[in-house]
Amino acid sequence: MRTLVLILDLAGTFVFAIAGATLGARRQLDIFGILVLAFAAACAGGITRDLLLGATPPAAISDWRFVAISSAAGMIAFRWHAKIEQMANPVRMFDAAGLALFAVSGTQKALDFELNGVMAALLGMLTGIGGGVARDLLLAQVPTVLRSDLYAVAALGGATVVVLGDRFGVPPVVAALSGAALCFVVRAMAIKRGWYLPKAFHDPPGLPSSKDDRTQG
Repeated sequence: MRTLVLILDLAGTFVFAIAGATLGARRQLDIFGILVLAFAAACAGGITRDLLLGATPPAAISDWRFVAISSAAGMIAFRWHAKIEQMANPVRMFDAAGLALFAVSGTQKALDFELNGVMAALLGMLTGIGGGVARDLLLAQVPTVLRSDLYAVAALGGATVVVLGDRFGVPPVVAALSGAALCFVVRAMAIKRGWYLPKAFHDPPGLPSSKDDRTQG
């Protein structure tokens, strides 16, 4: 179980770091800023998860491989960001992959710490969205999870698959891969088709509201 969580965490670290570093290059940050953004995007979710579980010190700062992988990903994005940008929605697709991997690894680790299914799924979702939130805050923008197309919902769906797999005795690897696949597909389809949760809409200041228009008509 620990090996499975470690593999998922390291894979998620790489793709999340690529997404964060590519976005940093797009914002024309220097090499240091890109490396910081890569580490924050890759490790913030896992650090938060480990602190909440009492698994201290968090793996992201006690295991050199996390820093090494996030730094390598940052250097790749710094050197070849122009080629990465040629992909379709590169930041959002790498972000979707990281979201999927961290959502299931966070859930699996929470179950390993004997949390109940509901809290394990929520902690998995938090692990998935944490890196994106840290990245967006460092770039002074509204976090993607608060405004984007099915971001946290996709993570929660993948986490739920892992919880159900644990409940019904499905092998952890199968449950993790199935949950990650579901999360990634939902997120990718939301990006492609523009699926959004309902939003609050308000009439612009100074203009008559739609209710006033109906009354006047």
